[in-house]
Amino acid sequence: MTEHNTVTDSFSVFVRETGPGLKHALMAALGSETGSEATSEALAYGWEHWERVGAMDNPGGYLFRVGRNWGKRRNSRWRFRPQYPPVSVEMPWIEPALPDALATLSERQRTVVVMVYAADWSYAQVAALLGISRGAVHKHAERAMASLRDRLEVDDEN
Repeated sequence: MTEHNTVTDSFSVFVRETGPGLKHALMAALGSETGSEATSEALAYGWEHWERVGAMDNPGGYLFRVGRNWGKRRNSRWRFRPQYPPVSVEMPWIEPALPDALATLSERQRTVVVMVYAADWSYAQVAALLGISRGAVHKHAERAMASLRDRLEVDDEN
């Protein structure tokens, strides 16, 4: 097997295992359109520099930051507000006010709550991706959920 095939195989495995979560996280942080484009940009960067990126302790976390920085440069307005697609008939039912409520959260809280509650990632997985502690993920999730409950006028955790 040639060195090129080994690099290609290694990157392919990374994309298969980490790509969907990276896309979820970037879409949560940046909105659906920009997050999707940022994922493509981050993965392209990862492929171009895979020899260095693949050797990192946390290549997914590094590429999350690459994608987030690309998206922020693209939308360099002072108060960037991520845009999410309107709820459609094809999607499972969600509270219609949820996209706007999510957009009011900080980027970190929004990313954590989407990854934990929508993408079903563990606190440890989210912590690794974001490069923060598991306890910080827990606190962001708690604060985000409290803010969402308040904004959506939900009284309990049911």
